[in-house]
Amino acid sequence: MKEKKIAVVLLSGGLDSVTVLAYARSLGYECHTLSFDYGQRHHVELQEAKQLSISYGAVTHRVMQMNMAAIGGSALTDLTIDVPVDGVTDTIPVTYVPARNTIFLSYALGLAEVIKAQAIFIGVNAVDYSGYPDCRPEYIAAFEALANLATKSSVEGQLMKIETPLINLTKAQIIKMGTDLGVDYSKTISCYQADDQGRACGVCDSCRLRRQGFFDAGLDDPTRYR
Repeated sequence: MKEKKIAVVLLSGGLDSVTVLAYARSLGYECHTLSFDYGQRHHVELQEAKQLSISYGAVTHRVMQMNMAAIGGSALTDLTIDVPVDGVTDTIPVTYVPARNTIFLSYALGLAEVIKAQAIFIGVNAVDYSGYPDCRPEYIAAFEALANLATKSSVEGQLMKIETPLINLTKAQIIKMGTDLGVDYSKTISCYQADDQGRACGVCDSCRLRRQGFFDAGLDDPTRYR
């Protein structure tokens, strides 16, 4: 019998992660989604992530609880640090959350080992992004190497693949991919400081990159702005 393809998909409720979920499903993976309540500024995207997980056929959806706000150091976890609104710069912005992807991928790796998944999908991007160091190809390669040293399953011969289908795409290319896969982007929330109704600010880095992506793709922007 052909081995069942099983994947853990990191799902924030944003544009990139939902595209990745739809893509993994299109490849025939049984998907198990993983979201994180990590002390971020808002939680409305977690509500959407749950619904999106159901809409795009995930078998299970989990929300992991952690308090990265106790560490701070980021505008996304420390309310005393303002979210920058002056445009994307060449420096790593204060919206970078220290070690976030390493922590998220570690949780995903644990779940993947338990459910016997062969892959972890994450929507990192190294083209139209804010310069986060844990979104680069070399970081992903390093974590995959770690994953295949650190688990019982890898020692026994079941290697883990960290899948990053968006890593070399522009935001416009990502949006076109998702549109072809039937993604309803009006349901996604990318804003760093969305309000309780999920409406975007329109001026943070994430909003700017998202808006430009729809423009470059030649598609209407379905984002709800306040």
